[in-house]
Amino acid sequence: MKFKYILEGTLGLAIAASVFSCKPSGQGAAGGNLIAGDAAQKVYVAPGTHDEFYNIVSGGFNGQVSIVGLPSGRTLKIIPVFSQNGENGWGYSEETKPMLNTSNGFIPWDDAHHPALSITNGEHDGRWAFINGNNTPRIARISLSTFKTEEIIELPNSAGNHSSPFITFNTEYAVAGTRFAVPPDNVGDVPIDSYKQNFKGYLSFVSIDKETGKMAIKFQLKTPGIDYDLARGGKGPSKDWIFFSSYNTEQANTLLEVNASQKDKDFILAINWKKAEEYLAAGKGKMAPGKHAHNYWNEETHSATSEIINEVMTLDPADCPDMLYFIPCPKSPHGCDVDPTGKYIIGSGKLAAVVPVFSFEKLQKAIKDKNFDGEFEGIPVVNYDAALYGELQKPGLGPLHTEFDANGNAYTSMFVSSEIVKWNIENLEVLDRVPTYYSIGHLSVPGGPTTKPHGKYVIAYNKITKDRYLPTGPELTHSAQLYDISGDKMKLLLDFPTIGEPHYAEAIPAALIKDNIKKIYELEKNGHPYAAKGEKETRVERKGKEVHVYMTSSRSHFAPDNIEGVKLGDVVYFHVTNLEQDWDVPHGFAIRKANNAEILVMPGETATLKWVPEKVGIVPFYCTDFCSALHQEMQGYIRVSPAGSNVPLAWHVGKSAMTQVENKAK
Repeated sequence: MKFKYILEGTLGLAIAASVFSCKPSGQGAAGGNLIAGDAAQKVYVAPGTHDEFYNIVSGGFNGQVSIVGLPSGRTLKIIPVFSQNGENGWGYSEETKPMLNTSNGFIPWDDAHHPALSITNGEHDGRWAFINGNNTPRIARISLSTFKTEEIIELPNSAGNHSSPFITFNTEYAVAGTRFAVPPDNVGDVPIDSYKQNFKGYLSFVSIDKETGKMAIKFQLKTPGIDYDLARGGKGPSKDWIFFSSYNTEQANTLLEVNASQKDKDFILAINWKKAEEYLAAGKGKMAPGKHAHNYWNEETHSATSEIINEVMTLDPADCPDMLYFIPCPKSPHGCDVDPTGKYIIGSGKLAAVVPVFSFEKLQKAIKDKNFDGEFEGIPVVNYDAALYGELQKPGLGPLHTEFDANGNAYTSMFVSSEIVKWNIENLEVLDRVPTYYSIGHLSVPGGPTTKPHGKYVIAYNKITKDRYLPTGPELTHSAQLYDISGDKMKLLLDFPTIGEPHYAEAIPAALIKDNIKKIYELEKNGHPYAAKGEKETRVERKGKEVHVYMTSSRSHFAPDNIEGVKLGDVVYFHVTNLEQDWDVPHGFAIRKANNAEILVMPGETATLKWVPEKVGIVPFYCTDFCSALHQEMQGYIRVSPAGSNVPLAWHVGKSAMTQVENKAK
């Protein structure tokens, strides 16, 4: 066994942390001589010009995704995904509320960790981004044409959807593993200490339609009750496989920082997903309880729908041999990464002082020769040396995550020693190392997880900021740092702050996306049932206690902008259609003292704000998005009368009021 360099549990990690302080040796707060002399010039994006890359960055505990330009480091957009967003009404408008539905009802928050971009033949294709919801297990799909969340699917039988969503070679699947082993959803009250008997680690294979991107849970694998951290799909020779890092093979259920670090090794789980498909076709799958929500955005109606599904197809490895294999890996691995050739799988044991590199070819031979060291709950355990290509010796402390350039080199983040280490995969030699500020988690190379990395930069996503920015109280913004990797040595170019707590990011050339951006919604194609496609279609209608306002917005007024006849006890729905057909002219709508948010309506789009008046009086509403020189004049009033009053329902804009009866006669 080659684990002699493994640190002894958390004690060794603590000692390492005291040796490697937050500031790497020899470097001041400004980064010392590591900053390139031409750094400012290399990150400068002149007015009127664009960044070279879009960087799609997870928002961590804010539940969203941010779009950052590279090399400038400028935040260009926040895409609402799992959390409500008052900036544009996501999760507040009637159309978007269904996107946040789950089997547990409306949940307006999640913890987003790992974006993954769609690929064709292992290369970025610029169609979709996917992101995991870690807390309430979900996967979302974002259009890279509209930069809007189009779909969210919940994952049953899972908890802590961390190793997710990782993409297979031609975006056949987004694959997700459970961070917390838990009893299946249909198992009720069991003792926690029955972990080994009742807890399982489910892996979900979510199919992706190659034309529409629409998702569905194709099947789940029922695996032993261990915890899964990260994953990567294979490439080239390994393209029909996916690899998961796992920990807690001790199957502990308390004080995991000690009890899940007892063994000198955990596992990488290698899955032949093509073999899984063969078993499905042969009828080996079984439908099992698995209640989950599937939420889908319709671009024609500008509305979401939510469907509850009650079962899921399941494959049990006990019925499907030659499908799953465990590879021993230094304990508590985080990263599990596949190089661009698909020949090598890199594991990153957080408590190890080596980085193992496994050979896919040797793994296949070991499987063929049945070179196993027994099994773990029925799954064969491949002999470590039989699958091992070699070990990178003493790379640094706390290896977490590895990505690649196009020259056969790997870049690994070292959390404890706060550095990025560049090393050659085939030679297993360290080529360079640079400090990060401080305690780096994930890193990202543009195209780094694909068959053809774009290289040029590596971005560090650091967990501690300390002295990098102006202080803002006890909590500081997280730090991202941009390094130039175009030469032999890495050079620090830029610090830039982040939104939320970013975990991972994928960067893609702007040229793959920017020319396909949707600029407006064509008004004539607006299929929203409450759309008013011109001011002549505006009206107000009562349906019992509901009042529906068919409203339009254009520079610089609403129609109607005076409404009367609403009474206490009514529920008012403002259906606002933006009549603009010009790029970047949204209109906002907000009403005084509403207990939800504004809505921000894109050109040609319709959105709905629900409002329940709470007292008698005149209530103003207005446009929240500055749209013209007369933006301040873009406002109106709604009159709320007592319940049971005889005030007729009437409305107008710039002329005499029209009643509901008159409108029907017209």
